[in-house]
Amino acid sequence: AGSRVIARYTSPEMGRIWSDRRRLETWLEVETVAAEVVAEAGLVPRDAARDIRAKGNFDVARIDEIEKTTQHDLIAFTTNVAEYVGPSARWLHFGLTSSDIIDTAQALQMREACDLLLAGLDALMQAVRARADEHRRTPMIAGTHGAPADPMTFGLKLALWYAELGRDAVRLRRAREVIRVGKLSGAVGTFAHLPPSIEEDVCRRLGLEPAPVASQVIQRDRHAELLSTLAFAGSSLEKFALEIRGLQRTEVGEVEEPFGKGQKGSWAVP
Repeated sequence: AGSRVIARYTSPEMGRIWSDRRRLETWLEVETVAAEVVAEAGLVPRDAARDIRAKGNFDVARIDEIEKTTQHDLIAFTTNVAEYVGPSARWLHFGLTSSDIIDTAQALQMREACDLLLAGLDALMQAVRARADEHRRTPMIAGTHGAPADPMTFGLKLALWYAELGRDAVRLRRAREVIRVGKLSGAVGTFAHLPPSIEEDVCRRLGLEPAPVASQVIQRDRHAELLSTLAFAGSSLEKFALEIRGLQRTEVGEVEEPFGKGQKGSWAVP
């Protein structure tokens, strides 16, 4: 299945989270849990929920084909799932609107992506801390406005990076909680067809918090907070990378990146 990220610039793990297949798998899980909860509440037949769990499946190419007619992604998806489930699919998506599924599923994907990023940040922090300790007495000249200033140690520079990464991690953990929210409150968030207790139970089973209030969608300031947090972390990485590049200039030569056997750097530069 296709991916919604640029393969060259992402890890295979992150690419899988944002692949079309994972998106549809997550939609199916939300639909299935919702069907089970609604059935337990006596609003749809329990046999239907069992069929949805047992037979629910999809085919990406078939969904694309259906969407050419429906011009609606979730309707194309549920139509294809119904082809696998059979008659019980009449109870699939009962009382819900598209964004109940799409936004709740996206919260699961964002949570998984945050966990992957937090693991990477933790590994980076450990590496930077180890290097800071290793070079706590390695002398170098500090620079101000690109000119030599006072003596310092390379370990102090790395300690500065370590502290900043810690703040990035705190912000990312907070953003993870802000986006860890689902909604099943219907077309305009009024619970016209299902009571709030259904939303609470579905979210609990998915490891999410129910949105305290929603419209048709989960409010986008949550997504904006996550993206802003990623921009903070990205600016930290850019700062570190530019510093490393400056320190390994030929006329400075204070640090050096590893270069693997057979690796190529440039057509013109050695």
